[in-house]
Amino acid sequence: MKKIAVALVLAFSFYQAEAQNYADSVAFRKIFNEVLTNGECYDWLHDLCKDVGHRLSGSPQADMAVRWGEAVMREAGFDSVWLQPVMVPKWVRGQKEYAEILGVGQVDVLALGGSIATPTDGITAQVVYAETFDDLEKLGREKIAGRIVFFNEYFDPTNINTFESYGQCVPYRWKGASEAAKYGAAAVVIRSVGSAYDDFPHTGSMRYLDPEQQIPAVALSTMDADVLKEALQQNADLQFRLVTYSQTLEMVPSFNVIGELRGTTYPDEVLVVGGHLDSWDVGEGAHDDGAGCVQSMEVLRTLRASMGQPKRTVRCVLFMNEENGVKGGHAYADWAGTTGQKNLFAMESDAGGFTPRGFSLTDSAYVSYFQGLKPLFEPYNIHYIEYGYGGTDIHPLEDHGTLMAGLVPDSQRYMDYHHTENDIFEHVNKRELELGAGTMACLVWYISEYGLPVH
Repeated sequence: MKKIAVALVLAFSFYQAEAQNYADSVAFRKIFNEVLTNGECYDWLHDLCKDVGHRLSGSPQADMAVRWGEAVMREAGFDSVWLQPVMVPKWVRGQKEYAEILGVGQVDVLALGGSIATPTDGITAQVVYAETFDDLEKLGREKIAGRIVFFNEYFDPTNINTFESYGQCVPYRWKGASEAAKYGAAAVVIRSVGSAYDDFPHTGSMRYLDPEQQIPAVALSTMDADVLKEALQQNADLQFRLVTYSQTLEMVPSFNVIGELRGTTYPDEVLVVGGHLDSWDVGEGAHDDGAGCVQSMEVLRTLRASMGQPKRTVRCVLFMNEENGVKGGHAYADWAGTTGQKNLFAMESDAGGFTPRGFSLTDSAYVSYFQGLKPLFEPYNIHYIEYGYGGTDIHPLEDHGTLMAGLVPDSQRYMDYHHTENDIFEHVNKRELELGAGTMACLVWYISEYGLPVH
């Protein structure tokens, strides 16, 4: 009799587990069907890109984007919508940069975000070629002082994950000017940090490590970088002319835009989804990161439409100032620590609106738990669930013990558009964007329903 009883208990447990798995799979299907049938994120992205456009922190367009985000969330009928004040830096590019390889012709450049301007009449100087920072030390001050350093670090095509190649190149953008300034360089030109071979230079943040050593810094398109390299091979005394107009002004007030669905059962356990509302001042910020913003808003709209009110509070945050300061991320985390609520989970989409592959988790202890959801995600070709990075804006929540996740789309095209004039709405695919929103919504719904295991 005992054996029969044990067998019955095991059979009942198995039946319950199978029934729960079936119910969860039905829920996932309802969520994806809602996004793919009635999703509004693509139309929202069109309006953000075409009616607002690029929106660097502190700009009039950034202010317009804040008002746009608030209006869309209110129209979507979220339970609460509000603006969270945050002070942000204000860097302005000024008029279009001018660059010329003397004796060869004009080339395409973009000043790096945070760079100072050249003198009014520009800089004309001999070019010094360097592929690595070690090359600076080998050249020494005698060969660098008064000259323009050209960093020509290539984007490694052998990395399947293009973010790995980005990570290898980006230090030359971030601190190239500071490293070259130590040897008396007059300016820095870097090969654009991107995977495409074209005439679109890539901007992005840089920082001066020593306030007393500031020199202008620009990115050269990948095609023109090769032109400059070849010209230097023909003429070691080659001259380069550079004129830029950028400047950093006083910090200005701005806002994060926040909307939420109030939890029915555990309202003080908060699940955050978000992207950054600001973009660089070129292109339309479509993939970086308009896509992440509209996907995050779509999560809330879709969950309510398909599953009703969530058990836990689901909060969408459109962060301001990811690109050149992360002031919005820090402001949200600082405020979150004062509310008495637990930010249980946070997920950021900031890798483009491409076909989703899965998500990365910042705590390795949870990876195996979420890998158990692969049977639910596999019908949607979601298979990547690994330890990794969450996101720049949500990273400050680490101090709150928040589990963080990053949406992981296919990365092959992202670095073609990243921080360029080419990051426009027309380069976002509607279905890919919606599939990413559906992936986010399913993960958030599951955590809202079941919480997180205790570790």
